[in-house]
Amino acid sequence: MATTEPWHYRGYDILPQRQWSGWCVGIYPTRSDLPLLARSTLQTLVMQKEEALVEAKQVIDRVLSQYSRPAPR
Repeated sequence: MATTEPWHYRGYDILPQRQWSGWCVGIYPTRSDLPLLARSTLQTLVMQKEEALVEAKQVIDRVLSQYSRPAPR
């Protein structure tokens, strides 16, 4: 498994990792006020590193949109 340089997005480090013939990513918060992801490594393997980065950004956006909503009363 080869890891490349981290990408930074909305307070998270995204670490692309080459596995076999595809790519996956690790997603790690860089600040204590950000939510942790249930799985820090996305299990989906995609063929292109760019696809893995796009998927990671979508996961971060989804988590942060849920995190920022007010709690129901």
